[in-house]
Amino acid sequence: MDGPLTILGIESSCDDTAAAILHQPIVGDAEILASVVHGQTDLHAPFGGVVPEIAARAHAEKVDLCVEEALTAANVSLLDVDAIAVTAGPGLIGGVISGVMCAKGLSASLNIPLIGVNHLAGHALTPRLTDQVAFPYLMLLVSGGHCQFLIAHGPEYFSRLGGTIDDAPGEAFDKTARLLGLRQPGGPAVQAEATKGDPKRFRFPRPLLDRPGCDMSFSGLKTALLRQRDAIIAEKGGLPVQDRADMCAGFQAAVVDVLAEKTRRALDIYLTENPSEPLLAVAGGVAANTAIRAGLETVCTDKGVTFTAPPLALCTDNAAMIAYAGLERYHTGARDGMDLSARPRWPLDQTSPALLGSGKKGAKA
Repeated sequence: MDGPLTILGIESSCDDTAAAILHQPIVGDAEILASVVHGQTDLHAPFGGVVPEIAARAHAEKVDLCVEEALTAANVSLLDVDAIAVTAGPGLIGGVISGVMCAKGLSASLNIPLIGVNHLAGHALTPRLTDQVAFPYLMLLVSGGHCQFLIAHGPEYFSRLGGTIDDAPGEAFDKTARLLGLRQPGGPAVQAEATKGDPKRFRFPRPLLDRPGCDMSFSGLKTALLRQRDAIIAEKGGLPVQDRADMCAGFQAAVVDVLAEKTRRALDIYLTENPSEPLLAVAGGVAANTAIRAGLETVCTDKGVTFTAPPLALCTDNAAMIAYAGLERYHTGARDGMDLSARPRWPLDQTSPALLGSGKKGAKA
């Protein structure tokens, strides 16, 4: 179909159940008619993090309601939908299954195409939805569970330049928040505390900056913060509010420095291959962090590279990005059948060695 196209997107890979309606009057020009997200923060708050079983049950209860809300908000009916895109992985398998099964049922009943989408491709292609960015561009995908530099060559062709070999920044922020008694999700909580602190008081390590390449590590940074916290508690019999704020500021500064330096290196590689109209895009939940954005913008200014980032609402998990990635796959002729499988692991770059190893379920990243 080369004419107008309306697509339903469904996302359920972690702890946000989402549905969205996109309309594409002509190829390359998509409009978000509705984007609905039901979060699960209150459900997981007592446990200090996402509990997969609770998340899966909430997705099963909410996914059809999200679809109904999106249709109502967009003022369209199911009969107006031309295709369905759904996150088929990677993610918490129970949640992914909930979304995939809902999409399969709608596809079969309406007799319209079903398109499975890699959740990471949804993030990586968001700049094309929001800013009509042309291929190839350098993407820093930085989220709760992933952190990697990718050159986006096409809708399904990504080459990885480097990534985290252990914790992703989002995981490090969440763990830091738990260590310091802050609420979840940890990213916004740590950022809020950091604004009240002195980033120079505690000098935390900048892992892997002494090694070449674009790979990153954030696990040791978290351990250093734990040791500093324990030392303060042992000395003062507790953790004073200002000490906590200073630790958050120091931790965030370390993450910003690592991402900025590794971005410089990734840009150097990217620029050797793409000197014309170079662009760095950032996406993923951690891209909502204003200090990280500012650090990346500074690097791009120094390098003479255009910087772009989606609106904050499209940085975190949402179904609009899944619908758009589905549109991109749709126009390549991709279609999936009722045998579409939910995948807990699904690297975007299928040729590079796994950063985090692999097992029976396949490469992790």
